[in-house]
Amino acid sequence: MAFEETKGLIQQLVQQKIVPGVSSALINGAHTYISYLGDQQWLPEVKKLQPNYLYDLASLTKVMTTTPMILKLIQAQQLSLTTPIQRFLPGFQDERVQIWHLLTHTSGIEGYIPHRNELPPAELKQALLHLGVGPGFERRVKYTDIGLIFLGYIIEAIYHEPVQKTLTREILAPLNLNNTTFAPDPRLAIPTTYDDQKGLLQGIVHDPKARILGSHCASAGLFSNLADVVQFTQWILGQYQPETAPLDQGTIQSLFHNYSQLPDQPRSLGWDIQLSAQDQHVLLYHTGYTGTFLIIDRHNQNALVVLTNRVHPQADNQAFLAQRDRIVQAFCQESRRFTS
Repeated sequence: MAFEETKGLIQQLVQQKIVPGVSSALINGAHTYISYLGDQQWLPEVKKLQPNYLYDLASLTKVMTTTPMILKLIQAQQLSLTTPIQRFLPGFQDERVQIWHLLTHTSGIEGYIPHRNELPPAELKQALLHLGVGPGFERRVKYTDIGLIFLGYIIEAIYHEPVQKTLTREILAPLNLNNTTFAPDPRLAIPTTYDDQKGLLQGIVHDPKARILGSHCASAGLFSNLADVVQFTQWILGQYQPETAPLDQGTIQSLFHNYSQLPDQPRSLGWDIQLSAQDQHVLLYHTGYTGTFLIIDRHNQNALVVLTNRVHPQADNQAFLAQRDRIVQAFCQESRRFTS
C-alpha cells in the first residue's frame, strides 16, 4: 500500500490525542484516499468528527485565494512582480518594496504596533501602512501576515470593493469551490479554541487581525471542507482544469520555482517550498496556524491535505508542530517512491 508511513503518522495525531480529529486526503495520481478520524471537539462536550464540516483554514487563505488573485492580475498585465507597492499604497513610505517581496516574505517590513489586536479597522490599516523596512530587506525570508494583507489592499485599490468579495467572485466561484467561504454557518464549522468564560470559537476566524479587518483581510478568514481543499489541490496538480479557472496551467507550473533569490531560504510566490531529496525538484507547501497544511508534488502527481483543529481546546500545542514536520518529511520521501 502507498504512503503507509505518512498515513500512520497522521493516525498518531488522534491516537496520541495531539488533536481531537483529522480530516485528510492523500492524492496519488488518479487515486485519492480520504480519511476522517477522531472528534471535532472535546470541550465543552465531546462530538464526533463529521465529514463536510468547515475548518478555519487560517493562512491557507493566502495560497488558496490571495496568491491566485495576484497571479491573475499579473497574467492580465495589470500588475507585475516588480510593481512597486507604493503605486497602489501611497501611505506606505518605502519605494523599494515590490510585489514579489510581499509574495516571498522578503520585504523586511517590521515594527511594533501597540495594542494591535484592540485597534479599530481603519486605525489598524494605517498602523500597518506606517511600518518601516528593516535590515532584512531582500536578505532573509521572514514569514509574516503583513505582506499578504498589503496584497489584499492592492487588490482593493484595483477593484474598489472589500477584498474578500473579490476573492470569492474571481477565485472561489470559477474553481467551483462552493463550500469555501469567508462567512460560514457556525453550525457547520469545526470549533477552534475553547474558553470557560467565552465558550467555543466556532465559525469565527481565529486570527485576531482577520477578526478586526473583516472583509478587508486577505491573509486569513477562509473556511472550507476537505472536499473543496482537495479540489483546489487537484487544480494545482493540473488534474482539475475547469474552463472558468482563473489561471492557466503555465502560470501554475511557474509556481514550482524558488523566487526568494535566497538559496538557503527558498520561497515560491505565496508558497513555502520543500525540495525533493532525490533530484531537488520543488514541492509547494503551506501551513495554517489552526492546524491545516498542504503539500503538493506536481512532478510526481502526489499531494497531501491535512485539516485539524490543533488549537482546540487551546492554542499552545507544540506536539502538533513536531508531528507535522514528521508527516511532511515522510510524505516527501514516499512521494518519490509512489509516483503515478
